[in-house]
Amino acid sequence: MPEYKKSTKLDNVLYDVRGPVLDEAMRMEEAGTNVLKLNIGNPAPFGFRTPDEVVYDMARQLADCEGYSNSKGLYSARKAIMQYYQLKGFEGVEIEDIYTGNGASELINICMSALLDDGDEILIPAPDYPLWTACATLAGGRPVHYICDEQAEWNPDIDDIRSKVTDRTKAIVIINPNNPTGALYDRSVLQQIVDIAREHQLIIFSDEIYDRLVMDGLEHISIATMAPDLFCVTFSGLSKSHMIAGYRIGWMVLSGNKKAAKDYIEGINMLTNMRLCSNEPAQSIVQTALWGHQSVKTYVSPGGRVLEQRNFIYDALNNIDGISVVKPKAAFYAFPKLDVKKFNITDDEKFALDLLKEKKLLIVHGRGFNWHEPDHFRVVFLPNLEDLADAMRRLSDFLATYHQ
Repeated sequence: MPEYKKSTKLDNVLYDVRGPVLDEAMRMEEAGTNVLKLNIGNPAPFGFRTPDEVVYDMARQLADCEGYSNSKGLYSARKAIMQYYQLKGFEGVEIEDIYTGNGASELINICMSALLDDGDEILIPAPDYPLWTACATLAGGRPVHYICDEQAEWNPDIDDIRSKVTDRTKAIVIINPNNPTGALYDRSVLQQIVDIAREHQLIIFSDEIYDRLVMDGLEHISIATMAPDLFCVTFSGLSKSHMIAGYRIGWMVLSGNKKAAKDYIEGINMLTNMRLCSNEPAQSIVQTALWGHQSVKTYVSPGGRVLEQRNFIYDALNNIDGISVVKPKAAFYAFPKLDVKKFNITDDEKFALDLLKEKKLLIVHGRGFNWHEPDHFRVVFLPNLEDLADAMRRLSDFLATYHQ
C-alpha cells in the first residue's frame, strides 16, 4: 500500500494545536491529574454563561432552522451585523457585504485561500493569533511577521512594517484588540498603518473579535472606518463578547474599495458557496445578541469580573521575581516576559512543559504565537480570582528554583 503523509506545508506551521505541552496535559488528565489551565480563551469552563435571553431565543427558533440558509447567512443576522457596523462608522456597507461563518476562524481560512498564491506575501503581527500564520501558509502564501513593540505597549512597530513591504506583499493583518498581548491600538497607530496600506495598495484584514472587551474607559476604533478608499475585511463574532464560544458564530464585513477587489470577492463567494452555509441555529441569535442586553459591559466595568481579574493578574505577575508584563487594555490575555538570563531559558516550550509537569499549571509558550525569542508566554485570566491566585503561587514557587 502507498504511504500517505501529511502535507509538507504543515511542517512550517507553528499553530500549536497539539504540541508536546498540550499532549502532556491531556495525558496527565487522563491519568487523573487535575491541571490548572491558563491556556485557552474559552469562557465556558470558568463559569461564564451564555445570556439567558440568547438561549431562550435560540430555543424558540430551533424549529425554523431546517435546511441550508443563504451561503452568506440569514438575512436577519446579516442585517443586524450591517446595522452594527453602520453605527461604528463604516461607509457604504450593504447586506451583500456581510458573511457569517462557523466562527471567524472559518472566514479567515476562506479569505487566505481565496487571496494567496505560492510566493505571495502577507504581513502578520508577531506575536500573532497563530491561525493567521497557519491559514496563510496552507494557502501557499508566505507570512512575513512584523514586530509589535513591548516597550510601546505592544503597538505595531511602524518602521518594521514599512521595511517588510515588497512587491509580493498583498495584504496586512492587524489583530485589534490583540491576542495574545491584550493591546488596544489608538487612532494614531491605525492611521500610520492605513498610510502604509494606501501607499502600497494593500488589503487590510482586521481581526476585531474582542472589540467589546475593552477596559479602562477606552474606545475600540475599527481601522476600516479610517480607510474608506481601501479594501478592508473586518472579522468579529459572538464567541468572546457573549461568552458563547461553542456556538461557532462569526462574521466578516467587506468595506471600502470593493470595485478594485471584484475578482477577489468572486473567489470568496465561490468558497463560501462550497461550504454551503454556517450553522443556522447560531445565526438565529445574532440579532438578539447584538441588540439586546450587553452583559459584557458589566464584566469590563469597575467591579466587573474580567476587569478585576485583569488587575489581579497584572499585579501578581509583576510581583514575581524574573517576570514583567505590560498591562492589557482589552480581551482576557496577558503576555508576560521572562528574564531568560536569570533562568537560563533557551527553549520556551521546555519551560512550559517543565512548569506543567512540576506544578500542574498549563500555559502557552511565546513561540506558539510566532514570537521570535524564548522569553514570553501567554496566560488567560478567565479563571476566578481564587484559581488565579493559586496559579500565581504555583508559578512563583516554580520560578524560585528554576534554571534551564
